Amino acid sequence: MAGKRETRRGTGPRGEHDREAFLTLVTETAEGLLRAEGLRGLGMRRLAGAIGYAPNSIYNAVGDLDQVVLRVNARTFGRLRDTLVAATRPEVSARDNALALADAYLAFVAEDPAVWSLVSEYTTVPGAAFPDWYAEALSEAIRPVDAVLAPLIPEAEERRQAVAALWAALHGLAALSTSRKLAMLTAESPRALGRMLVGRFLG
Repeated sequence: MAGKRETRRGTGPRGEHDREAFLTLVTETAEGLLRAEGLRGLGMRRLAGAIGYAPNSIYNAVGDLDQVVLRVNARTFGRLRDTLVAATRPEVSARDNALALADAYLAFVAEDPAVWSLVSEYTTVPGAAFPDWYAEALSEAIRPVDAVLAPLIPEAEERRQAVAALWAALHGLAALSTSRKLAMLTAESPRALGRMLVGRFLG
């Protein structure tokens, strides 16, 4: 009996989870390993052991480690989207909402730096195309920023460039802050610098 159960573990999910539930299990467990051990803790064998399945179960249902990382990043983008949406208020000006988004973004990164670092630090196979669901998750995270800037920058292409520029600038600021290198440049808080950056950008 024990031998039969072990064989079943190696062939894929055991019927205890449907595919979506299994994807969630893998993604949430990978996040936990990242928070506890950093990137070094995110290997397929380590992940499989943590969820109680054989590595082949993850390969069959999710894909390789790159696909696991993309699932984690997509989940992170979803949480970021919810954070940004919650930070805006319809009764305030577009400029004030833009400043609120900068505050919310920097706070989001500061609260979960290990998981957020996966977005920029982990490199997938060069030239590999991103799945549609991943591109959609990223677009959803960006959409609140685009919506806030629309009254200030009506032209769509210029606004797309503005969103990219602001995102990159705030990401750099957040990365310096979480790596404790920002203090080498200035004693100002990331929030103060982020608000100055956005305020100057918007004029």
